[in-house]
Amino acid sequence: MARLVDHAPAKVNLTLAVLGRRADGYHLLDSLVVFAREGDRLTLDPGGPLSLRIRGVTAKQAGPLDDNLVLKAARALAAEIPGLKLGRFTLEKRLPIAAGLGGGSSDAAAALRLIARVNRIKRSDPRLRRVAATIGADVPVCLDPRPRRMRGIGEVLSAPLKMPPLSAVLVNPGVAVPTRDVFARLGFKPGKRSRAGRARPLPSERGRLMDALAAQRNDLEPPAIAIQPVISRVLEALREQPGCRLARMSGSGATCFGLFGSSRQAAAAARKLGKAQPRWWVRATILS
Repeated sequence: MARLVDHAPAKVNLTLAVLGRRADGYHLLDSLVVFAREGDRLTLDPGGPLSLRIRGVTAKQAGPLDDNLVLKAARALAAEIPGLKLGRFTLEKRLPIAAGLGGGSSDAAAALRLIARVNRIKRSDPRLRRVAATIGADVPVCLDPRPRRMRGIGEVLSAPLKMPPLSAVLVNPGVAVPTRDVFARLGFKPGKRSRAGRARPLPSERGRLMDALAAQRNDLEPPAIAIQPVISRVLEALREQPGCRLARMSGSGATCFGLFGSSRQAAAAARKLGKAQPRWWVRATILS
């Protein structure tokens, strides 16, 4: 069978409210998730033993091979469905590591999609989502990367949401922010919960949508800034760019996004930021 290729898009949390913490320690979230055109690239050469090769600009930061979520996802699905045809994966890392963009989770989801294609498993097969949930909290939403509201610990997903594409700039200052440390700074005790707000329809007009997003928040932004103060510099730099309507951190950091009125404004901002901060990872993209 011929080589198969899949795109593992960056996940961006436009909003993120922490609503409590379960008795087992997991935090409860309510987040509006979208995906960027920017992402990693995963290929699969079907047949033969399972293996993984990693290359690309951020490959050296990807960590031990055996801990990679691509292999974990493939092994978990093979345990769930005996007799699966697997093969050789090649992962081209383009996204920064530990950046709040769900790169590893999106890679794992892409691996599940590729294995499903090889074995003629429908994307709607409940076994795919069941396995995805065992790999990581963000993997289920990455399995079918479309705008959704994600709740619980990531397992409660809305139907795909209709929203206009958003011109954006993604910026990562090159620092890692451990997710565990960010949540620890929130200080939520196990069993503490607050009630989620009522989900409102997303405005279909781009300007009104950005106004609605600006009225919300990312609860992980303040603790992440306390760990890595450079995040506040990134947000300030984005807000200073002409046409920036909203700047916020994504996920648990340190990547931040700026939403712009047009793709031309976003591209100009990315060029200016990239020139001013050559060590930062800066990309103009579309979120949808």
